[in-house]
Amino acid sequence: MRIDIFTLFPEMFPPALENSIVGRARRRGFLQVCCHQLRDFSPDRRGRVDDTVFGGGKGMLLAAEPFARGLDALSEHLGQRPCVVYLSPRGRVLDQQKARELAELPALALLCGHYEGVDQRLLDEYQAEEISVGDYVLTGGELPAMILTDAVSRMLPGVLSDQSCFQEESHFSGLLEYPQYTRPEVWRGRAVPKILLSGNHGEIEAWRRRESLTITEKNRPDLLAKFAQKKEKG
Repeated sequence: MRIDIFTLFPEMFPPALENSIVGRARRRGFLQVCCHQLRDFSPDRRGRVDDTVFGGGKGMLLAAEPFARGLDALSEHLGQRPCVVYLSPRGRVLDQQKARELAELPALALLCGHYEGVDQRLLDEYQAEEISVGDYVLTGGELPAMILTDAVSRMLPGVLSDQSCFQEESHFSGLLEYPQYTRPEVWRGRAVPKILLSGNHGEIEAWRRRESLTITEKNRPDLLAKFAQKKEKG
């Protein structure tokens, strides 16, 4: 899979993309990530990429043309137009299902907004999908782009040692993950649940299922309701 990121601050990305699972995925060839300086595509020789907002208002708006030039050059290089995603607080909130859908695509182009956002005509022209990482506002799209890249890349074939590494995690099945423990068996007077030491895999799986349901009901009852509805539909 290839992910291209258009941003005013490409220097923010190396620490997040060169380490841990994402870094290993890139080095092993499962994932290609390219960061592009938006100013390099500016039609202005000084590299200007923003202007005032029509209709008035505070702040500056990113112009459509620099992003468009970058996307057109990328599409020509790839031989096809990638799926374009604009990281925006007004977009659909990223969830595990959406990450799974994006992981099935061959190429993504992530647009990082800044200031007051981007000219709407760009989003319309390239049919960009707007995705948010939560119901709050950040100063730019760089951190959301890192989050989306991480969420998507870990589900690519070969990135993790086994699919169960992410299939048993929170949100994949619709429930939150069960508690997990490691050595020592007793830590500060707190013992590991005996069932996990029993060696009875059937009972352990049943316990984990019950714990997932309990934690989901406590922390995210909205998810439990969706899970129940999905089960009813079959």
